[in-house]
Amino acid sequence: MPKGHVDSHALPDDGLTTRQRRLLPVTAVFTGDGKGKSTAAFGMAMRAYNQHFSIGIFQFVKSPKWKVGEEAVFTTLAGVEGAPTVEWHKMGQGWSWIKKRADGEDPAQAAAQGWEEVKRRLQAEQHDFYLLDEFTYPIEWGWIDIDDVCETLRNRPGTQHVVMTGRRAHPKLIEVADLVTEMRKIKHPMDEGRKGQKGIEW
Repeated sequence: MPKGHVDSHALPDDGLTTRQRRLLPVTAVFTGDGKGKSTAAFGMAMRAYNQHFSIGIFQFVKSPKWKVGEEAVFTTLAGVEGAPTVEWHKMGQGWSWIKKRADGEDPAQAAAQGWEEVKRRLQAEQHDFYLLDEFTYPIEWGWIDIDDVCETLRNRPGTQHVVMTGRRAHPKLIEVADLVTEMRKIKHPMDEGRKGQKGIEW
């Protein structure tokens, strides 16, 4: 698709204008074994922020101890007067909308609670852009039902964009998505025993 041009043979016979198609909601998946899935998704979130979209970020696996650079950036930007809403929720520290976290919280239950909250917000059209980081794993582990996910994504109201990341995306998730990118590892510094680095991994 050079310079944003679309192959005229690829245009669907849906009666929509180019402008109307540009307003359609996008379902995106970044998957694969290579580095860069979350990085790509957060790049899209940054573009959404620039368009003054309300953003909801839900991290389904990452530990609360893991200090994500993008979180620091969005926290800073969210403090700017007139800035769009950016909500950041982590499963590992107990979802922020749940007042009390029980000791020894069941991660499967926490993942299910997170997905139910995302579903509720999608139905209410609470955000313009959702980033479900490492969302493929609770699906793979059977904590979240893939058929429920696909039905929710297909039938969500409005023009809400949903971007999901994680390895081994379920074939049904790939099928329902509009945009799927697979990150394939060619080389990685960790293959040579190097640890994660500031400014690269966090």
